[in-house]
Amino acid sequence: MKATLKPFLLLIVTLAFTTLLSSFLAVQPPSNTAISFPYKKAGLSEREAAAHLLSRFAFGAIPGEIDAVVSMGLEKWFEQQLGASLPDDAFTRMLDEYDALKLSNTEIINIYPKGAQVLRMAIQDGFLNKDSVNKSEKKEYKQQLAAYMQQKGLKPQQELFRQFFNQKILRATYSNNQLQEVLTDFWFNHFNVSLSKNDCAAFIPNYERDIIRPNVLGKFETMLLATAKSPAMLLYLDNFSSSGSNEDNEKRGGEQMQQRRINSRQMQTGDSSQSAMVKNKFLKLKKSQGLNENYAREVMELHTLGVDGGYSQQDVTQAARVLTGWTISPMGNNGYGNTAKKMVEKVGEERLVQRGFVHEGDFLFAMNRHDNKEKKILGKTFPENGGYQEGVELLKMLAHHHATARFISKKLAVRFVNDYPPHGLLDKMAKTFAETNGDIRKILITLATSPEFWSKEAMREKTKSPFELAISAVRSLDAKINQPYQLYSWVSKMGQHLYFYQAPTGFPDKGQYWINTGALLNRMNFGLALASQRIPGISFDLGALNKHHEPESAEAALVIYSKLLMPERNLHETVKRLTPLLTDPNLKEQVDEAAGNLVVKPTAADLPNEDAMVMSGENTENSQKETVRKKGLSKGNSAAMQNAPGNNSMLSQVVGIIIGSPEFQRK
Repeated sequence: MKATLKPFLLLIVTLAFTTLLSSFLAVQPPSNTAISFPYKKAGLSEREAAAHLLSRFAFGAIPGEIDAVVSMGLEKWFEQQLGASLPDDAFTRMLDEYDALKLSNTEIINIYPKGAQVLRMAIQDGFLNKDSVNKSEKKEYKQQLAAYMQQKGLKPQQELFRQFFNQKILRATYSNNQLQEVLTDFWFNHFNVSLSKNDCAAFIPNYERDIIRPNVLGKFETMLLATAKSPAMLLYLDNFSSSGSNEDNEKRGGEQMQQRRINSRQMQTGDSSQSAMVKNKFLKLKKSQGLNENYAREVMELHTLGVDGGYSQQDVTQAARVLTGWTISPMGNNGYGNTAKKMVEKVGEERLVQRGFVHEGDFLFAMNRHDNKEKKILGKTFPENGGYQEGVELLKMLAHHHATARFISKKLAVRFVNDYPPHGLLDKMAKTFAETNGDIRKILITLATSPEFWSKEAMREKTKSPFELAISAVRSLDAKINQPYQLYSWVSKMGQHLYFYQAPTGFPDKGQYWINTGALLNRMNFGLALASQRIPGISFDLGALNKHHEPESAEAALVIYSKLLMPERNLHETVKRLTPLLTDPNLKEQVDEAAGNLVVKPTAADLPNEDAMVMSGENTENSQKETVRKKGLSKGNSAAMQNAPGNNSMLSQVVGIIIGSPEFQRK
């Protein structure tokens, strides 16, 4: 990455951030239950406590929100957030144009096929001759495929994903149900699936919509079962292909094990031949495919018990046997399970149910692929011929295990308290977990009403992820977002490629992961670019934040806007550290350079419906430029807005420095 800050600026900010990082590393664990927050015992004022609540259970405060929370009462605000039912009419209207987000998985498969699949369909329909496909004529080849897609009503997958990314930005920024969105981010990361694995990618938007978001404040068991049966997870961790031969699975030869590893690697690299494998093997028992332990291992290690949860490799193998036959229901005209679909139609679903098959939405339990022998896991015996129900019993057992209570409690405490939560807090949360059968609402109440949550060891001791930084910044500026994909791109540049984290662990949730010199530079660049309104499609009025009272100097602006953007904090040291940056003669040059680092051209998915229609025409490039010009999203127009009243260059630079500062990274 090109460093855009001069050595003096880099030195000042790096020294400041070294202090911040040292404080994280030095954190030591500090020394019930109607909702009553003990913040006064911790020496906090009501306003300081409100700011702390909004920093942890929302994506930061919007202007005036601390006043509103204090007026309402902190406990009342938290109760409303736990209900996740505040009206979001204005925000919901923003999402109306994102039609792909309303589709079922089957509709997505039919409308948004993968590129390789489109080519096969075009050849099959006689639209293209496979012998005459000359990819060296790239433009003509693309035009032919585009014409075929238009004729068939098909759309590129990238449009689906752009809509998905955009809604993530808009929900986090504008939803009144902030806790639900924070928890959606948390639980998606806990039950991570990745767009980098092509076969599961198309199912990820609905995975978040139907599996994660509706369950984030319910029972942990419910969410665990829902994720286990979702197409995204079944494909991501390969359980869709796992089958039992009703032989002794533990005596399988090394050759078969090696073949499974090869199959797994091919799936992860997106080998198109694997799509055919998925299509043709739903109900057919293939001995060469055999048992796959990926999901069984991760459901214990990452989703429930934790790496030290007391299970063995033997338990993993036995759990994998229990979960054989858990696969995906036939869906789509050209998508997954097409062969199986014909088979179901031929045999009849009623007869399959009589034979032990289970069909629930996009989930299918294929009895003829299930290992029917007896199994033993964590001391519990699962008798032979348990069928689908033994898988449900296994997941329920894992969901209610004492190791799961501890593991989930710690992950929540790390997210909402600090990177090294005290054992006493974990004990209380695990106790609530056990007593309420994993009721996430009640576990969060235990956390939020604990003295540990309000202690000095918790205050501003979490580091914002790039996503949290970007959202908290636009919220604090009361910004209007017309092109959410621009913000998504900056989040990626700052090191968090949302929905693309390949490992099933999800993104780490500790400060050391996010903080290094390169990350610091990118964060400062983001602050400078945002505040100077050089990120297209994001607009705000800096003057309005201070009731249009223009500060007398840059130093005065630094004090005033630090308090506005980081309310209810002791900012003496922060202002002292940032003041030298105001005298840097090259700062304006650096703002221009930072702003030019990442500008993404708007596409049909970024713009309202009428603009998308314009951009779908022949002269797309010219139409796009005209659309951007009219909407005031071009670079020149952004520069004009920068110099508008309340958005002067000096003020923009000051605010950019604040957003890029170490203190703003704290939450």
